[in-house]
Amino acid sequence: MSGAILILSGPSGAGKSTIIQRAEPLIGDFYFSISTTTRPPREGEVHGVDYYFTDKESFERDIAAGEFLEYAQVHGNYYGTSLKPVREALEEGKLVIFDIDVQGHRLARAKMGDLITSAFITPPTIAELERRLLSRSTDDPETVRRRLENAKEEIRALEEYDFLIINDDLDRATEEFVTVAKAARLRPGHEALRRFRESWLASGSRS
Repeated sequence: MSGAILILSGPSGAGKSTIIQRAEPLIGDFYFSISTTTRPPREGEVHGVDYYFTDKESFERDIAAGEFLEYAQVHGNYYGTSLKPVREALEEGKLVIFDIDVQGHRLARAKMGDLITSAFITPPTIAELERRLLSRSTDDPETVRRRLENAKEEIRALEEYDFLIINDDLDRATEEFVTVAKAARLRPGHEALRRFRESWLASGSRS
């Protein structure tokens, strides 16, 4: 596979989606991996655009069949990434971008680690994260509390990521994301390195 994988993690409210949208014209051909989830759609969310929505029984059947690159349970609901579109995008040489949590990052590293570059995106402080979550008015106070507690746990895994993007200035955060995306494309997988080595050795003089 000639493509590459860029995994983004970070708390809800960190601005990951906004950064990706702003960077889109600057990072070349990519496939944004859409997660499958068992949670119900929120107002305005569209099946096949925001998520693939399914029920718990179907999701668990696909787990048993090995159809997910990664999956996790968050707040009582399953989230996961189907393997088929990921393979197709990689074979087409695309950069595959994931927005997944810490558990998903670990599972993906275990399966396709040599293709993966990762970045953790976060506001500068937990106080700023709380302000952003409250200001968007999409979650009730209990959901905001859970998101903040989850963020505290996720940031403990910061050292597992290749890059940190602190989104306190959106323009600068977008520039840093573009740099990370370009670096991900330049990172060769083990198979690509093996092929180059064999080609390089075979190109020597036979005399």
